[in-house]
Amino acid sequence: MEVKLQKKTTVDKKESVKSEDSNPAIGLEEERLKHISGVEDFDMFHERHRIFPSLFEDRNHKQIIDISAGIGAAANRVNKYYDANLICNELSPKCLDSLQKLGLKTTSFDLDDNSKPYPFNDGEFDAIISLATIEHLYNIDNFFHEAKRVLKKDGYIYVSVPNYNGLNYLFPLLFKGKTFHDPLNAKERYEFYGHLRYFTHLSLIKYITSFGFTAEAVYLGKPQMGTRYLRFKSKHKIGAAIYKALILALFYFFPPRWSPEPVICFKKVKNTKLVLKPRKKIL
Repeated sequence: MEVKLQKKTTVDKKESVKSEDSNPAIGLEEERLKHISGVEDFDMFHERHRIFPSLFEDRNHKQIIDISAGIGAAANRVNKYYDANLICNELSPKCLDSLQKLGLKTTSFDLDDNSKPYPFNDGEFDAIISLATIEHLYNIDNFFHEAKRVLKKDGYIYVSVPNYNGLNYLFPLLFKGKTFHDPLNAKERYEFYGHLRYFTHLSLIKYITSFGFTAEAVYLGKPQMGTRYLRFKSKHKIGAAIYKALILALFYFFPPRWSPEPVICFKKVKNTKLVLKPRKKIL
């Protein structure tokens, strides 16, 4: 499905080459997705995708945009299990193709182009989904100004980024001296070249709060359907059970700042309040 305000939902070959020249991450994204035909064989499914739309709770969203929807891992679940009008934005031709095959409404505009506003009216959306997105942006301040503009009064934005204070990053750093993303490792090249911003859980909350939002809740997805977890479980059932128990202990007994990829729900507010310990929910 095509959104009327968008001129095109596909990217031709010339436009694709131009985009990849100006943003190397697009080419790397296409490269790492080349073996994937669609969301059904997506081998990078995370628990942050699975917990949608459960984390919407009782907020009754009617107009939602997945601002950088990728191949549609989270958007497909929202579309199936939640009654709302959902729009998915993407630049990657591979991702746009996958989204459209899923029957999702798509648009294609560059989040990093601050020469013009995003192609939506003020207060158009109840909710924005932003998963693994803002760490890739040059013009990140503009992103949050625009996000606030297109959200309705008391609208919500759901944000997840790599938490570089998470134990999954800290342990390799402390005990192996391993960098966050190895530029020579084929599986990590995308993150190395694509990630421009590095947040911890607390720095992310402080940063987004400064744009007129307040952290309302943080959601932690327990090991259940993530690709890596299921792959590990298929080979080492006992090891997977131990790993799951450790992760659940981390979630229940420690603050989210140590967790790998919390999804934080921020509410657009008139009078901003810095909440460093929002309500925690494990899904």
